[in-house]
Amino acid sequence: MKDSIKEIKQLLKTKRLIFGTEQVIKNLKLYKIEKFFISSNCNDETKKDLQHYSKIGKSEGIDLTNSNKEIGIICKKPFSISVVGVLK
Repeated sequence: MKDSIKEIKQLLKTKRLIFGTEQVIKNLKLYKIEKFFISSNCNDETKKDLQHYSKIGKSEGIDLTNSNKEIGIICKKPFSISVVGVLK
C-alpha cells in the first residue's frame, strides 16, 4: 500500500487527480478514469457504486489502508477525501 501513497504523491505533481466520490463517478461514466483509490473508511454503498462503474469503464479500483482524513492530508487538502481518481 505504500506504493499507492507514493503514486498519489507523484500524480499530485501532474495535475491528473480528481477528488471526491461524485467527481470520480461522473468521470467513470464518461470513461475518463484510468484508476482510482478508495480510503479504508469509505462507506459500503459508495464502494459498491464505484466497483459497478469501474467494471463498465474498465478502470482499476485500489483499496487503501489509509483513512479519508489521512488521504486528505497526503493530498494537501483541508478536508477528508474518500476517493481519488486518476484521469487518463
